[in-house]
Amino acid sequence: MSKRGQTSLPAELRHRWGIEAGGDVAFVDLGNAALILPGGMAQAKAELKRVLAQRYDAGLAAIADPDLADQ
Repeated sequence: MSKRGQTSLPAELRHRWGIEAGGDVAFVDLGNAALILPGGMAQAKAELKRVLAQRYDAGLAAIADPDLADQ
């Protein structure tokens, strides 16, 4: 951490995530930790929405009672 509050991502992560100089990342404050998201906040929100929808659909499919499945 620099005096100005700057930090750098390890090269391994930058290469894996495809982040070039000046690329977008988002930092989410989790209280006792920070989550770093490549692509910025808009891309992070879109991915979270996609994953939650997928999990929701899987959860509905797992409900054996047809009367509860559409609730």
